[in-house]
Amino acid sequence: MLQIDALTWIVTIGLVLGLLALDLVLAAVRPHKVGFGEAVAWSIGYILVAVAFGVWLTLAHGGDFGQQYFAGYIVEKSLSVDNLFVFVIIMSTFAVPEEHQHKVLTFGIVVALIMRAIFIALGATLLSLFSFMFLLFGLLLIYTGIQLFRHRDEDPDVENNVVVRTARRLLPLSTEYDGGKLFTRVEGKRVGTPLVVVLLAIGGIDLLFALDSIPAVFGVTDEPYLVFAANAFALLGLRALYFLVKGLLDRLVYLSAGLAVILGFIGIKLILHWAHVDIDESVPEISTPVSLAVIIGILVVVTVASLLKTRNDPSAKAHPGSLRGSRPEED
Repeated sequence: MLQIDALTWIVTIGLVLGLLALDLVLAAVRPHKVGFGEAVAWSIGYILVAVAFGVWLTLAHGGDFGQQYFAGYIVEKSLSVDNLFVFVIIMSTFAVPEEHQHKVLTFGIVVALIMRAIFIALGATLLSLFSFMFLLFGLLLIYTGIQLFRHRDEDPDVENNVVVRTARRLLPLSTEYDGGKLFTRVEGKRVGTPLVVVLLAIGGIDLLFALDSIPAVFGVTDEPYLVFAANAFALLGLRALYFLVKGLLDRLVYLSAGLAVILGFIGIKLILHWAHVDIDESVPEISTPVSLAVIIGILVVVTVASLLKTRNDPSAKAHPGSLRGSRPEED
């Protein structure tokens, strides 16, 4: 079992909050269109921070925990790319001005970290009290993987999201942005700008992704500290990664199918672990090195196959996938 003292927890959380604060300050003080060079620099910086953390963890606590962290980080990073698809759809659906997309993404990351922290604490508690939760988490991931694979060529219906529909029904909203303001005045009345709906949509999407990503990362490590670190460092790089690859996302046509397979694989791993612990120790388990190799292998195959597909068929376009089918269009 990984022994992490209170000081290490405080330093880790402080590092994450410090990087978040830097993002928030940059978004508030200098709203601007993030260029390719800036996005590359930030992306490399966040990856180096995540790798440096993994190296320190390996040296301080051993290679097994280091492997668990890197496996969790890769799982969360790959799932976060699917987040980017949905973020792109939200930004385009609500025509968010480019100079304010930085602020929206930073808000989304803050909300995602808060939700994941809550789910990590809840998940760790449940797993420590009830070992059959491994079975439930495994079944949830297999179901999610099947649904994602079935609807891999679809986009989530942002306009019909329950959070968006509720906001439009309950809140007085304007149709025009007012800079980066959440609220403005129209004919003397205080109303919300479309930015309010965008932030609520991002928050709702974050909740759905947290429900899937936390069981997934618990499938490669059951250490709450590693689960938190893998999630935090993967999400911290999400803002820069959005601006870096948003023009390339359309080419990853097989990403949703690959993520569906990864979720199913981790679901099977969790079920085998439950059976090994609760039924019979002779039931084989899938080791962390095997998990890491399988996940990386799937991502490499998916990426190469996607690039080959779009090179041979330029009309092919990627989709983030959906957990349910699109509503049929009304006549």
